Amino acid sequence: MVKGANVGLTALSENVDAVIVSLGWASSTGEGDADVSVLLLDGDGKVRSDADFYFYNHPVAPDGSVQLLGKAPAGEGSEDRIGFDLTAIPAEVERIVVAASRYGGARFGELEDLRVTLADGSGEDLLRFAIDDAGSVSAFIFGELYRRGDEWKFRAVGQGYDTGLAGLATDFGVDIDDDAADGPAEDCIADEALGDAAAVEQVPAVEVDGLPGTESAPAPAADEAVPQAVALPAVPTPRGAGDDAQPTRAASRPRTAKKKVTLPRAAKRSLADNDSWTQARLFPVSALKSDRERETRATSVLLAVMAQVPEFGRRLTAGFGAPAGRMETFTEVSLPHGDTPRRPDGVIRVDRAGKLWTALVETKTNGNALKSDQVQAYMDIAARRGYEAVITLSNDVALEGSPLVDVKVDGRRKHKVALRHLSWAEVAHQAQMLIRHEGVGNSAHAWLLQELLLYLQHDNSGCHGFQNMGAAWVPVRKGIDDETLCQGDPRALEVVESWERLIRQVCLGLGGDLGQKVLPVQRARRGADPAQRRARMADELCVEGKLQAELRIDGAPGVLTVGADLRTARLRTSVEIPAPGQGYPLSWAKRLVRRLADAPADLHVETLVEGETGGGPRGTLERLRPEPADMLPKNGARITGFRLTLVKGMGSGRGSAESGFIRSVDDAVQRFHRTVVVHLERPAPPKAAPVGGAASG
Repeated sequence: MVKGANVGLTALSENVDAVIVSLGWASSTGEGDADVSVLLLDGDGKVRSDADFYFYNHPVAPDGSVQLLGKAPAGEGSEDRIGFDLTAIPAEVERIVVAASRYGGARFGELEDLRVTLADGSGEDLLRFAIDDAGSVSAFIFGELYRRGDEWKFRAVGQGYDTGLAGLATDFGVDIDDDAADGPAEDCIADEALGDAAAVEQVPAVEVDGLPGTESAPAPAADEAVPQAVALPAVPTPRGAGDDAQPTRAASRPRTAKKKVTLPRAAKRSLADNDSWTQARLFPVSALKSDRERETRATSVLLAVMAQVPEFGRRLTAGFGAPAGRMETFTEVSLPHGDTPRRPDGVIRVDRAGKLWTALVETKTNGNALKSDQVQAYMDIAARRGYEAVITLSNDVALEGSPLVDVKVDGRRKHKVALRHLSWAEVAHQAQMLIRHEGVGNSAHAWLLQELLLYLQHDNSGCHGFQNMGAAWVPVRKGIDDETLCQGDPRALEVVESWERLIRQVCLGLGGDLGQKVLPVQRARRGADPAQRRARMADELCVEGKLQAELRIDGAPGVLTVGADLRTARLRTSVEIPAPGQGYPLSWAKRLVRRLADAPADLHVETLVEGETGGGPRGTLERLRPEPADMLPKNGARITGFRLTLVKGMGSGRGSAESGFIRSVDDAVQRFHRTVVVHLERPAPPKAAPVGGAASG
């Protein structure tokens, strides 16, 4: 693409519900770097609140719509990736600005090979915008995603600010504290004095909708008409560079990209005489006998690995507002609190440019619940001592709008402390993503993460994730069986919350196995407010006796649906796949049967027909294999797709034992994906023409 050009994403690929934007650069000295940032803007071109500003201290959106994925070596430079789930972007957000900033007096003109690329959900590169005129600016807008009707489009912006990230953020409505300018220059958002903002000149942007490769036309004269053109809200013009001379840097040998280390999936052949021999482990679990011992060792093991494996420590703390910097961790720290000192399970400290970010850690294992009085005490201590966060860690999974502990916050205190929660399932997920799929810096780091993962997965560690549907599970199932459960019963709401926690954990487990993002789908028809959505699901549970959830898997041909019918004690896992755009219906049916050659014989196949809510022909795969034509509607109706379903019995217990409900749901999702979804045809790769004269990718 060229500067000012724009293109619709659906013209480039059919798989653009989730996209990855990558910002890249190189440096002749090998030392040049920058920090990425994202701003979500409403129709007025401003952020709705400071929460719409994502940068290194705020890298992840709670709904998963925005996720700063971090840096990775690329050629002789580095690349910073940002993941966007465009289906989760709030409706009132009309534009997404993607920018980067430098600090410590550095300028973008000192970097080489500045570029932005965009890839679809399957990882296929769709477009590339190369920048060769960044100039002497310390913040730079690379591009933006914006809505045009029901479609998302990308625009190559290429504009800079010499007032740094603070100036850029302020122009888009972000509140910058007055004392931010007192911080060190390296702190990125406080790296330069805010000063007096100059008048901003608006640049008219002319957009020509159409095929890939369309460039924006030059701005017309005042008396000329613009044919079929729509003006975008203008991006503020960059501030001019000052007269200060650019700092010179000593030349050195350019750095080369380091190869990331991942561990093989297949275990090496053991030299043991028999299976009864137990392999020596760095973190043994044989001596753990009490909950206190489990909590102490689990905390120490986790914090030690976080400090020694920077990629892992950063991954766990980035979502809590921690900066990227040197991390140290501590256990059993004594802190004064009234007459008796308090001893949080751990402390995490990160140093960035001489500023400390501190979090207290409270740990629970073996399904033990967090205690409100303990967490309240740590919140009070953190507020008095100027710490930034309290992190709770347990088997439970936190839900939006449903806190695990009730904590009172003194509004008179100027210093605010963030309360964050981390589940053991998420810790295991992040470790698995790094050592199995994304890689770490060296083999020692990979080995440490593998030892941590083996520890967390051991039965005696107590770190098994969410494993109990709660006390309301049995009464609710009994009430559904004898039809005495009434709408508004608070026990039904408890079960719905437990179900949502279970689904989130299932997503973590499946995503860790696949190395792909797996997220629960929240349909708009259920409403945006979490409390109202769960109340509606609880009423449906009372009336229909069913629980249902949808999972979106990157690269999958459709959304995976899992439902539990508490009346019949049956689990249903299904996926709907669209009909191919070309060919004949009989060819579609034959190709589908061939792809499902290794799928279970009891897989239920249903043909979806346009205009018929009851669906079309249906049958088991065993019956349809010899006669694929039985899948075609007799009246010649248009086929819109196919629904594939597996049904199995569900566990009766509320826990995660072999016969428990939690285990049965997890097994059903894993089996369905392993035996059905992996065999289905992936979305067709895009056939994109070069955009704006530049090679795509």
